[in-house]
Parts: sequence; structure tokens; C-alpha cells
Amino acid sequence: MKKRIAIIGAGPAGLMAAEVLSQYNYDVHVYEQKPSAARKFLMAGKTGLNISHAEPIEQFIQRYDQVEWLAPWIKQYDANWIQQWMSGLGIESYTGSSGRIFPLEMKAAPLLRAWLKRLLNQKVQFHYRHQCLALNGNRLQVKNLLDAQLSEQPFDAIVLACGAVSWSQLGSDGAWQRWLAQDEITAFEASNAGVQRVWSTFMQPVFGQPLKRVEAWVTDQAKTSGDIVITHYGLESGLVYKQGRALRAQAHAGQRMQLHLDLLPDVSVAQLAQKLQPSKKQSLSNVWRKAGLDPAKASLIRELVAKTLWDQPQALAQQIKDLTITLDSFRPIEEAISCAGGVKREVLSAQLQLNSNPQVFCCGEMLDWDAPTGGYLLTACFATGRAAGEGVHRYLT
Repeated sequence: MKKRIAIIGAGPAGLMAAEVLSQYNYDVHVYEQKPSAARKFLMAGKTGLNISHAEPIEQFIQRYDQVEWLAPWIKQYDANWIQQWMSGLGIESYTGSSGRIFPLEMKAAPLLRAWLKRLLNQKVQFHYRHQCLALNGNRLQVKNLLDAQLSEQPFDAIVLACGAVSWSQLGSDGAWQRWLAQDEITAFEASNAGVQRVWSTFMQPVFGQPLKRVEAWVTDQAKTSGDIVITHYGLESGLVYKQGRALRAQAHAGQRMQLHLDLLPDVSVAQLAQKLQPSKKQSLSNVWRKAGLDPAKASLIRELVAKTLWDQPQALAQQIKDLTITLDSFRPIEEAISCAGGVKREVLSAQLQLNSNPQVFCCGEMLDWDAPTGGYLLTACFATGRAAGEGVHRYLT
């Protein structure tokens, strides 16, 4: 009889594990509690599926907080590999000016349809609306959500590709955490999420407006440039996400989270001080506007900089070039694009096999790694999914 393998979760990591295992003579079953596969993958691709990033691999892998752990897999299944894999599914790709890689059609749906069709042709069996309730050794207790029937089945190997805990409405609810010991998991935290700060009512007119072309940092060694959106709860944007790891480090050290902004990075302090010289013929607002401060930036200065400095060009210029924003917290983890935390490296073998239960393998976002958006999340999910699938095959042979 064929050896039976269960994969829990039909997201990118689970589907990659299924693809690897479907090449061999196994009976592969994918369980997904939602009515269809890869719902978060589809959501991520609604405005353009950024599937990876075309930057030098040594620079690419430095985007992760677990470089040593992930590097071998990501180097094997890098952006070039992903583009070739997509091409094999009939999906061509292109690299944007920012280095981000997208399917030509931009959307995730055509890629997913082609992928699922290939997996079905390779005899992978999908069980949608099936919720895994318990994991006991090599046995899974599964509930059919259509008729509420329970069943318990043994498998020769089980791959957990259950996701983390953000966007739970799309399937990754974190219920799997009760199947593992508490000390096998690093507590989840929001990653790639907005940050919160209580604004005064003065800021309300600029809610939703961007701070354009600013530079942001937590430490001087990690400055990044782009736009940030002022929101009713604080700040949001990919530029904020890139500083998330450093902000969390501040919080873990018991410090207040502080983000630094250079509102006019193309102008020196001396140049800016000259532009900010007060004029009897112009209002303060007009002086600021001509210096390059649009309404959003001007409002932020009024909110954060002492009024006594507004008519002191040198002091104000220094504030504009290094504006400190004290933050309260991240947005709730439910709203986060991804999560930091998960199954610890030390409780897994080099093949992503649980030390406490060698018949179980883990992959994807449920592992304890973190990365910014920009294709890095998907790349690591693909790579660890394939690594887990290959680990299962080695275990079973």
C-alpha cells in the first residue's frame, strides 16, 4: 500500500510540500478548513501579486531575522527558481523598477488555478471544509464542516502548514498551537503592521494623507526611504513595516518605541535653515510651504515640535531632519500582514521534523522567522514548504 501523508493547510507552503511529495508514489491528502485553497495568497494578490524580489541573493537573505536557518533553502529556491517554476505553470513574470517580481497578469488567481490543476493531475487529494481538531502521534482527528462528522485517521507522515495568526478569517487561526508544547513555540507578535499613536484633534484633517519621500530609521544603520500614511490610529506603510523589527527590539528591551523621520532628506540642515528664515512679508505657513513642507508634514511638525522652536530656523531644521515620533504599540495582530514568532528552530531537525514527534513536519509562516513584505514572505513559504516535503520523503525512505 502507498504510504499516506497528510498536509494541514492549503496555503503556499502546504501546496509546495504537496508538489514535492506528489512526484513520488505517496497517497497525499491536503486538508483545508476553508472552502477553497490559498485564501491569504489570493488576498495578497488582489492589487498585484509580489511573489519575490530580484536582488543579489546575499542581500536578499539578509532581509530575514533567521538568516543562517533559512539561507540554504532560500538559496536553492530563490527568485530565479520561482520565476522558472511559474513559467512551468504557464505564468510568465516580470521584474518592476523596484526589483519586485510579479506575474504578467499581476493577479494571484491564474497562478493558483494552474498550480491546483497540476496538483490534481498528480493525484493530490484535497479535502476542503475539513478542520483538523487534534494531533495524536501520527493520528489526526478531522471534522467535516459540511456534515459535522468526526473521523480519526493514521498517516505515515504529517506536514503542518497552518500559517500564523494574522488574518484568521482567511484560515490561519493559530488553533494548531495547542497540538505542541508551549515551550516549542515563540509567542506570536504582529509584523508588517501599522503602529499606533494617539494624535491630537489638530491632526484629523490630514488623516489618510501621505508623508511623501521621507527617510525613516530606528537606528542610524538601518535607514529606509519612501512614503508613510498618517492614519487615525498612527502610521501605516511599507516603510513603517521595514522598521518593525527594530521597533519590537526596543519594546522587548523595555524602551518606548521611537521612530525617527527625516521629512526632507534631499535638503541639508544648513540649506533648510536658510529656507526657514522668517519673513515679514510671508506667513509662517507660507515659509514652511516654500521650504518643501506640504500640509501633512507641516501638521506633523506642529504636532510634535515645541512652538517655541517654530521661529528658530536652525533648531527647527534640525528637528525636521530628525523628527522623533514616540509610538504606543503595533496595530492588533489580527490586522498584521504577517507575524513574528512561531515554532522554534531548536525543536526541529534540519529537515523541519519535530523532535518531539518525528512523524510531524512544519513549514511556512508557522515557523519562527520574520521578514518584510516585498516578496520575502512568499519566497520563504515556498522554500520551507519544499524543504518539509523533501524532509518527509527522506524520512519515509
